[in-house]
Amino acid sequence: MSSVWGRNLTVTVFGQSHAEAIGVVVDGLPAGLRIDTEELQAFLQRRAAGGPFATARKEPDVPEIVSGLVDGVTCGAPITALIRNTNVRSGDYSDLRDHPRPSHADYPASVRFDGANDIRGGGQFSGRLTAALCVAGGLCMQFLKTKGVAIGGHIASIGKIHDKAFDPVTVTADEFLTDAFPVRDNEAKTAMQELITVTRSEGDSVGGTIECAAVGLPAGVGDPLFDGLENRISSIVFGIPAVKGVEFGNGFAAAELTGSENNDAYYYAGDTVKTHTNRHGGILGGISTGMPLVLRVAIKPTPSIAKEQETVELSSKTGYTQQIKGRHDPCIVPRAVPCVEAALAIALADYLV
Repeated sequence: MSSVWGRNLTVTVFGQSHAEAIGVVVDGLPAGLRIDTEELQAFLQRRAAGGPFATARKEPDVPEIVSGLVDGVTCGAPITALIRNTNVRSGDYSDLRDHPRPSHADYPASVRFDGANDIRGGGQFSGRLTAALCVAGGLCMQFLKTKGVAIGGHIASIGKIHDKAFDPVTVTADEFLTDAFPVRDNEAKTAMQELITVTRSEGDSVGGTIECAAVGLPAGVGDPLFDGLENRISSIVFGIPAVKGVEFGNGFAAAELTGSENNDAYYYAGDTVKTHTNRHGGILGGISTGMPLVLRVAIKPTPSIAKEQETVELSSKTGYTQQIKGRHDPCIVPRAVPCVEAALAIALADYLV
């Protein structure tokens, strides 16, 4: 059941990159929730391709909701949304069954599925399926609004160029960006875009990191041990292709500190318990503390690059020099920001429905 996620709210993603359609089934949202389809479409547009920093493959990504809504209101039945694939060039991938691409799932997938895996555009392993994830996440974000919870993210870094980080104590929803290249510092934004342009001209790609926050989440949400907030959030975030790491709060930097340097002192703000700092990222013992939930996600460079690479020829069991064809992002990071927001929204909604 690797395509199904959730306990109280389940999300089932289906389809392949070059199949007739991809889609999602969301089961568990409460009845009576009015869905703003224009807001949902605007969220999906942030993930969609376009402009000089993304793949040339352009899909309208307009979800066709075929169940679960009556006059725009959830009726308690599962919500099913289809997204048609309209701009496919499957011939670009005909050679890949015998010549697996470096750092793609081509080879392990062929072993796992006895060569029957859909190789076109990466099949079910493609980032194309994150459009379906964003439909589910966009719906969950509208549900979370009714609970006073808002989610937002930004490009924290591309290559070695870093954006201004959220203040983990004071970050608010007013700081969340909704443009296609969300960077808080304009100088960093320009430098990032220049780096992507140069990297693309060299036939290469570049990775980066994303910072995401949830504000308005009350204390006491989550569970200890294996169902902790970090566990559940990480499990769905790692479902986004190209994610290679997740950290909360100080993350790995905490390993270099003493306890007195890393601890967050409690205090009362009126009747509310808060912490002066937020190195714990809003989660302790797998349970929310009421402080902003802050995480960072590492995104690898796009493995499909125009430069020649070494691989193997499976039929002859020899080495092979490969130059990948097709339309690929020189940097996945900008389009992955709403995907991380969507994953976090689904994870929190699973606790709050």
